[in-house]
Amino acid sequence: MSLERPVINSSVPHSARIWNYWLGGKDHYGVDEEVGDRIASANPEILDIAVAQRAFLVRAVEYLVGEAGIRQFLDVGTGLPTADNTHEVAQRLAPETRIVYVDHDPVVLAHAAALLTSTREGATAYIDADLRDPEDILQQAARTLDFTQPVALILLGVTAHVTDDTAYDLVGRLMDALPSGSHLVLCDDTEVLDPQQMREMIEQWNAASDNPRINRSPEELTRFFDGLELLDPGVVSVSRWRPGRSGEPTVEVDDFGGVARKR
Repeated sequence: MSLERPVINSSVPHSARIWNYWLGGKDHYGVDEEVGDRIASANPEILDIAVAQRAFLVRAVEYLVGEAGIRQFLDVGTGLPTADNTHEVAQRLAPETRIVYVDHDPVVLAHAAALLTSTREGATAYIDADLRDPEDILQQAARTLDFTQPVALILLGVTAHVTDDTAYDLVGRLMDALPSGSHLVLCDDTEVLDPQQMREMIEQWNAASDNPRINRSPEELTRFFDGLELLDPGVVSVSRWRPGRSGEPTVEVDDFGGVARKR
């Protein structure tokens, strides 16, 4: 698959590159490090959030493949590749797994080739689409995924970029298109443990980034799972979601999420 590489402005900080920097990736520039350091200095927890959110992804995918039998993933708002991407975790356990990554970010598009790798038995694809257009996502993803079979929809840290209640409708429209046995994996930042620092982090993020975001309460995040069977332990700090499988610390972070099954 060939993807046109857009021109990247390395003089302007970018949210995907800042997150990549926090996760220890290599796809960022000095300006991203500068802004990332400034945000982390004001709110050191953001580094813990980045690590805990990635560990949550690993545990959730391991559960879905190993215990729920899921062999298809739709990962929306995937961001820049680092370690333990969805396809790497899933295909280690089941090489036949098929994964579609979705992002509308030109920076991610430029690095998409790094994601377009797969085992011979499975498939990995990248599509340039926006969460705000779920029908476009579904139409393009259908080239790789079979929507008559269960699919796990992954939304990590992405619904916060839809700053009003239309976010619930967008997620609902995606889940409505998936069959029984499909799952939703979702998490986002909250203001539970340190409200002041998390509010300041959002202010700094929005001032530096071209992709604004908001924090939602755990109750607001739980709304995304309405109509689904929310799995234990429910919507919790991501470090508390079935911890211990990857050996990471279980200190709570201001990022809450959960996993739910469509009946």
